[in-house]
Amino acid sequence: MNILLVEDNEVLAKGLIYSLEQSGFYVIHKINVKDTIEYLKNNKVDLIILDISLPDGNGFELYEKNIKDKEIATIFLTAKDEEDDIVKGLELGAEDYITKPFSTKELIARINKVVLREKKNFAIKVKDIEFDLDKMVVYKNRKEIALTSLELKILCLLFSNLNKVVSRNDIIDKVWEWTGNDINDNTVTVYLKRIREKLNTDIITTIKGIGYRVDKE
Repeated sequence: MNILLVEDNEVLAKGLIYSLEQSGFYVIHKINVKDTIEYLKNNKVDLIILDISLPDGNGFELYEKNIKDKEIATIFLTAKDEEDDIVKGLELGAEDYITKPFSTKELIARINKVVLREKKNFAIKVKDIEFDLDKMVVYKNRKEIALTSLELKILCLLFSNLNKVVSRNDIIDKVWEWTGNDINDNTVTVYLKRIREKLNTDIITTIKGIGYRVDKE
């Protein structure tokens, strides 16, 4: 998960970045409104941790004018602990509001809750293919593609590991777990061939001798 941290306190930011990266998150750090707006013009993030008091503006206004319409999950992180500010932040549409001082463990727990909420209503689009992971339905240009139950599960495994290689052994193990059937490398090749033919697209990359990968830009 890519997290954009907007925080002008360099000491606090440095500690947060270390803790978040240790927990498996990738963190981009910006210190003001101007740099945040410029970054969001050409880059995508999964979640924003946003301070309210910034050197060149207000985090509430930044969220309302430049973040909300992008539908990026946002957690306000601020020293403003007045009830009216907390209510305002949540009413604007933020996922959460945490006041300073705070526990890093608590922040990470709150982030993980946001991740779980996002996954509960999760559809991934790669080029012209969209996979609704909730409904387990695959669409190509908004038309449903008929896949077997096992083909869906294999494709779901690839989509759940975007930009990562899923090894052939992992697929073999998963098929055993799902069906109780013991398959071999050739069977995996056949399954992937069928899936590719039905998708009629090039989103699945073969990593020779290792496995398969679906990349999302």
